[in-house]
Amino acid sequence: MARKDDLYQLLKPVVEGMGCDFWGVDFIAQGKRSLLRIYIDKESGVLVDDCEKVSRQISAILDVEDPIKGEYTLEVSSPGWDRPLFSIEQYKAYIGSVIEVRLQAPFNGRRKFKGLLAAVENDEIVLQVDAEEFIFPVETIDKANVVPQY
Repeated sequence: MARKDDLYQLLKPVVEGMGCDFWGVDFIAQGKRSLLRIYIDKESGVLVDDCEKVSRQISAILDVEDPIKGEYTLEVSSPGWDRPLFSIEQYKAYIGSVIEVRLQAPFNGRRKFKGLLAAVENDEIVLQVDAEEFIFPVETIDKANVVPQY
């Protein structure tokens, strides 16, 4: 987790300096070749040109700072319709939406939950699954995504 936090601190000013919002970062270790995915957003929408420009700038910073040992692939992307949620502020913005949550460890024998994000209280989310409410501390969540409603 420290690696994600370090990357966030290093790259957020770069992304914001280019007129984009820094939505989040995923670092997925995959043996010899890892994946670093940076999510950017803009009120007017993210274009391929935005991703390309941010990717070039981030790549230069990563080459100089060298925070990741070994080989990795850099990917810059929009969060998309099924956007991942990383921060308390992002969870708050999606209260009333359906989200999927994968926990780091099982709760009541399961790790995956899908339901209505009913509230955010302190550092916890309240997820309504059918007629039941679950409260999860954000630090116990491995991954969360908005479920697009068409």
